[in-house]
Amino acid sequence: MLKEKSLIPVVLFSIAMAYLESAVVVYLRVVYGIENVLQDINLTPDRYTIIEIGREAATIVMLAMIAMLVGQNKPKKLGYFLLTFGIWDIFYYIWLYIFIDWPQSIFEWDILFLIPLPWWGPVIAPVLISVLLISIGILLINDFKFKVKMMDWMLFVISVILILYSFTEDSIRIIFSGEGNFYEIRPTSYSWILFIFPFLLWVIISIKVFFPLQKNINGS
Repeated sequence: MLKEKSLIPVVLFSIAMAYLESAVVVYLRVVYGIENVLQDINLTPDRYTIIEIGREAATIVMLAMIAMLVGQNKPKKLGYFLLTFGIWDIFYYIWLYIFIDWPQSIFEWDILFLIPLPWWGPVIAPVLISVLLISIGILLINDFKFKVKMMDWMLFVISVILILYSFTEDSIRIIFSGEGNFYEIRPTSYSWILFIFPFLLWVIISIKVFFPLQKNINGS
């Protein structure tokens, strides 16, 4: 893992990015008087909504650009992006805990993204995803051989769609039903089945791709 000279600077960059992201959220909480995310947050679009959405997009662009600059080939570029994204996301919560003693539980609700609509989920869900992204990123950066079949891609896409749906289920339901306003919706329960099984499927696919079972000489 340490054979990559760029690894330590990239990790430090990701941690620093997380610090900035957390600091901005602390300021936003003060400006909007948010003590409890579920009760106090107001998602109704205002003059700052576009700025906030732009900030989220800019964060992803910056992480992607670091990966593009550091990675020597496509797998490593992807690996560095997954690594930086995962570290940034985990340290985002670590810094928030240091700054404002939040979250007090890994099962507390958080609004994860606003693009293209509000994502809600317990803190543990994005953290688990980040751990997986970091693991895959390290494998790619260290030139682990992998082979992805069409079925692997299909199962991976399905797992990602289901996980994303678990974060946006309430908002999507309102969009299709035409009843209510997803800016006002607040989650009351999380569909763990929609998260756990696709996440485990993602883990299994990753293991299969990077550590395939080797057939013996007799082909058994």
